[in-house]
Amino acid sequence: MDFEFWKDYILENDLVQLIPLEEKHREDLLPFSLHEPELWKYSLLGAEGEENLKKYIDFAITSRNHGTAYPFVVWDKKTGRFAGSTRFYDISLSQKTLSIGFTWYGKDFQGTGLNKACKYLLLEFAFEKMGMERVEFRADARNLRSLAAMKSIGCTMEGTLRSNGIGNDGGRRDSAVLSILKREWEGKIKTGLALKF
Repeated sequence: MDFEFWKDYILENDLVQLIPLEEKHREDLLPFSLHEPELWKYSLLGAEGEENLKKYIDFAITSRNHGTAYPFVVWDKKTGRFAGSTRFYDISLSQKTLSIGFTWYGKDFQGTGLNKACKYLLLEFAFEKMGMERVEFRADARNLRSLAAMKSIGCTMEGTLRSNGIGNDGGRRDSAVLSILKREWEGKIKTGLALKF
């Protein structure tokens, strides 16, 4: 896929900017990797520690170059600080589907409304600019906080993929699958989500 049509495109509202992730952002995200390694407890791909962060960013940029993902770094406008990262991945233009994930925020930014502001921007772009019909979300089935956050933005729980990956702890992981459809976004999710941040 050619991302030239939105290369360097910044998604933005009053609370947050989603800036295309580049190698230069490694220094901005490094404090999280060094001081908050528990952020990746339930992840399939961790970024704890300097070497893992490098691999994380390299993988994200390589995936963008291959047209399968588009990663962002999250800038919190209220504090004037980088807050974390998120991305589109498993992008299928032919099927009009993609996933949103690889999302994490530093502890200072959790529970502040930042996640909902980010998800609004991502969903709006996916459905209204990219023409997607379905957006999928996945999380470790044990990550109750993440699952609650997804449900709070309007995701529908579809089921659980049993033992579908190796978690960051080295064990097998069950992944919960949730989604939002375009008609649901246009129906009430867009309006409802806009009121939550």
